[in-house]
Amino acid sequence: MLANLRELWRFRELLLTMVEREIKIRYKNSVFGFLWSLLNPLVTVLVLTLVFKYLNGNPTPNFSAYILAAYLPFMFFQFAIMDSAQSVLAALPVIRKVYFPREILPLAAICSNFIHFLLALVVLFAYFLFIWIRHPQVTPFTESVIWLPVLIVIQFALTVGVGFIVSALNTFYEDTKYIVGVALYLLFFLSPILYFSENVRYAFPSDPEKENIVYVAYHLNPVAMLSTAYRKVLVPPQDVYVNGQWVPPLPLSWTLLGITALVSFGVLAFGYWAFNRVKWRFVERP
Repeated sequence: MLANLRELWRFRELLLTMVEREIKIRYKNSVFGFLWSLLNPLVTVLVLTLVFKYLNGNPTPNFSAYILAAYLPFMFFQFAIMDSAQSVLAALPVIRKVYFPREILPLAAICSNFIHFLLALVVLFAYFLFIWIRHPQVTPFTESVIWLPVLIVIQFALTVGVGFIVSALNTFYEDTKYIVGVALYLLFFLSPILYFSENVRYAFPSDPEKENIVYVAYHLNPVAMLSTAYRKVLVPPQDVYVNGQWVPPLPLSWTLLGITALVSFGVLAFGYWAFNRVKWRFVERP
């Protein structure tokens, strides 16, 4: 594996070039460029806020901020995985003619989406600043925001690991991208994006022990734990409206986050190993 990493480092300029190419192709002949990437999440969050806050009667303050803080990271994960799934297949004619580390292909797809994610976070901070200007009594940032880079590194490791696995499988079995699409759709609802993690914690008010077991099991899903962690880090803590009552915000579980970090880097190591095991067979695909 170390030899593969050294080879990848030797071709780092090619990776940067391919990332730049991915970004340019996405916005070719587009007047607004990157703004189009933000239109979908912003419109989605607007609709979700109207439905869940006003029509469904959830009076939690800054509800849209809660949605954005979890939705933007999930959107990066979703788009990066789906793009990486097709990355090797799309480059098969080049693979058969030119030598380069094959892992550059899914990495380029993931890194281009990662850049969009970082830019989206800048817009999110601008949104928080706008809230603060309108409501000076609402503090937009807390000291917990210093943990944001840690969450980004953990999520990037998880995304790259899954991207390696999916891109390798999809090269030989094209059903993979459809299975992954369905899995991501289900994962969206199995993660605290449209709702709060407190909804899970207080789902069984008559059985506190069961509440805790379900809450822990739920957050063993790395994407669910990361979604919760982004909210706890980015959005100032406040009471949230759950099941018809106000409940205090739960603290971030560092133990569960540590498990998520171990799982994410484990997936990264396994995904890179698995990809390198089969990458030289890509040219054999009919």
